[in-house]
Amino acid sequence: MTSRASHEGPALFSYGFRPFFLAATLFGLGVVPVWLMVWRGDLALGGPFAPRDWHVHEMIFGYGAAVVAGFLFTAVPNWTGRMPTRGWPLAALLAIWVAGRLSVAGVIPLSPFTVMALDTAFLVAVAAMIAREIVAGANWRNLKVLVPVSLLACANAGFHLEALHRGLAETGARAGIALLIFLVMLIGGRIVPSFTRNWLARTGSPSRPAAFGRFDMAALAWGAVALVLWVLRPESAISGTFLALAAALHLFRCLRWLGMLTLASPLLTMLHVAYGFIPVGLGAAALAAFGLADMATAPHLLGIGAIGGMTVAVMMRATMGHTGRNLVSGPMLNLAFLAVAAAAVARVAGASELLPGLDGIHVATGLWTFGYALAVRRLAPWLVAPKRTRKAPSKVAAGVANA
Repeated sequence: MTSRASHEGPALFSYGFRPFFLAATLFGLGVVPVWLMVWRGDLALGGPFAPRDWHVHEMIFGYGAAVVAGFLFTAVPNWTGRMPTRGWPLAALLAIWVAGRLSVAGVIPLSPFTVMALDTAFLVAVAAMIAREIVAGANWRNLKVLVPVSLLACANAGFHLEALHRGLAETGARAGIALLIFLVMLIGGRIVPSFTRNWLARTGSPSRPAAFGRFDMAALAWGAVALVLWVLRPESAISGTFLALAAALHLFRCLRWLGMLTLASPLLTMLHVAYGFIPVGLGAAALAAFGLADMATAPHLLGIGAIGGMTVAVMMRATMGHTGRNLVSGPMLNLAFLAVAAAAVARVAGASELLPGLDGIHVATGLWTFGYALAVRRLAPWLVAPKRTRKAPSKVAAGVANA
């Protein structure tokens, strides 16, 4: 059997995060301006979805799925101790992802069920490849990561079926957002306090974020129930009650991680800010359940702020760490994250008329696109180039080095 210890092909396919983080950032850059043209009537798409459903689907199961794949193909080798998946399997998986995007947009004319099969094949293949690595590495405790990936694949198929039979995939859209939010709760709840603890220790601070414990398990369980109720009964008083308490629990959870002490490390602060959009979004969903807010507010806070913010921050950090760069974000990436976070605020403020006269859709599109243009400009050269030996940070950089 040929060893995977060496990779002689393009650097892009030398590690799982490279092709999928590049695909996600490029897609994030282009898909929202395309949606704006569709929304304005300047462009018509084929494919099986109504325009709004195409936008929602591609942000969740196009962009979001690519980031999840990139993260897992980077994390699994650390869990199992095996070499990462490289070369043609990554190239083939990327081709499936691209084919899914083209078929959903109608660029590849296929029947609705063929589009569904091709589109869902990506997450099914991701789950199968991860399962193979975990089983081969006898890392049984991490088999649980297959559950959210498999559920995301099922939600994707459900989105297609709901759109086909009902015209709009309202439940499928909430299900996709809910699953990605739960992944942020689960994975973010591990990495944010861990990175914060390491950084505070290095800077000599006596403070430490709360360790993962029973409170976190309760917050995750309650959050999962609240999200399920939101998916199934978004306008129910019971859902509103669960969502309100989930918002409070996750706000307290976030505060326990001492994010205010990380301001000297913007790359770390980004993670705290992105997670902070979760309790805000859950609170908005609770208000909407009681008729006190627009139903579209929560999906935008959760989708743009929490999912968009956390994924772009994680892609920045992982790309720098795994390509040999010092974990210092710098002005360009700091501005990129701020633009994405501001896009969430602008979209909600415009829709709710908190700022009269604000064209929330156009402003949010501009901010999101600007943020991803900066991210692509900075990260793309690193993702396609071979890993370099990391240099020791300068004295100035050491003072603001990220965890």
